[in-house]
Amino acid sequence: MPPKILYLVSEDWYFVSHRLPMARAAKRAGYDIHVATNVDECGAQIEQEGFMLHPVHWRRGSMNPFRLLAAVLETRRIYRQVRPDFVHHVALVPSLIGSLAALGLPIIRLNALAGLGFAFTSDTAKARMVRPTASLLLGWLFKRPGTSVLVQNPDDYAVVTALGVPKDAIAVIPGSGVDTDALTPMPEPSGPFTVGFVGRLLDDKGVRTLVRAHELLIKRGNPVRTLLAGEPDPSNPASIPDQVLNGWRHLPNLQLLGHVDDIRSIWRQAHVAILPSRREGLPKSLLEAAACGRPLIATDVPGCREIARHGTNAVLVPADDAEAIAQAIETLRKDPDLRARFGSASREIAVAEYSSARIGEEITALYSRLLGGMASRTLQASIT
Repeated sequence: MPPKILYLVSEDWYFVSHRLPMARAAKRAGYDIHVATNVDECGAQIEQEGFMLHPVHWRRGSMNPFRLLAAVLETRRIYRQVRPDFVHHVALVPSLIGSLAALGLPIIRLNALAGLGFAFTSDTAKARMVRPTASLLLGWLFKRPGTSVLVQNPDDYAVVTALGVPKDAIAVIPGSGVDTDALTPMPEPSGPFTVGFVGRLLDDKGVRTLVRAHELLIKRGNPVRTLLAGEPDPSNPASIPDQVLNGWRHLPNLQLLGHVDDIRSIWRQAHVAILPSRREGLPKSLLEAAACGRPLIATDVPGCREIARHGTNAVLVPADDAEAIAQAIETLRKDPDLRARFGSASREIAVAEYSSARIGEEITALYSRLLGGMASRTLQASIT
């Protein structure tokens, strides 16, 4: 029987958007793939990939301990039913719920942190209140036997080691990669100079700061158009309220596009990709823009600076600094030669370091190592 892997993910769209290349690589390597997630619009797509789908009914965003307990019990029932050899918990909340659900079960656990989540990135009172408890609980869960942690950048590696997790139980793999065959370099668009943002509309993604920078440029008479592709996330406390979004719809040269299926349509229109986030794991939007040969503007924070390299393919700016963003946009707007050099370097970095084929090989090698290590320890225990 092939080894059975179960991915635990909060939302089906996130699995399809951010983890599908990884699961495809595992299937090609001979694994039996199961996905446990809240099913909304992408269930059929997951099943069409040949994966077994297991709906869950808990959602992100609630800190109610009774709902947390219900989520743990529901997930544990799935683990007992499926009996996976290996569970891959995707992001912080599934890592917490899945690790609790797996206590006492003979399952290898990989907790994959796609960034550190609201509790660690936000500076709100709610986040500061939750952070100490979350750190203690995650440290205890992540140090248990049969458990490993997967992070996407060296900064998150340092955070996990600070929780007390042994270094040999932590792996660094930069996301799921990007399909560099499907996303290829595009010529610059004609028309007004355009900046493109792709992501959830959250405070922690720096969307408010980007809009303030846009307003500064418009007031100064600079002909800049800004595209915001993405939607708010009601499950996240940092989601931009609807009344704020409604106000932005009246700003000149600012377009809220909502969800966009074909990401290439954004980079065909945009001269530059921007992500002014406060912290990331490894931002998919910048990876995709880089594969399309776009220069980048990003904040000098963990995750962003892995793909956006100042002076090579990007301009890095401080977080929450609208003036710095406005200046970076102006720098690239006025210098087409710099944009061309940055765009070429973006493509080279994406192909050389972040292709989905390369990342797929790394993740399947990690699965094999973790499964082999557990089998070896089981055999040794049986002998002794």
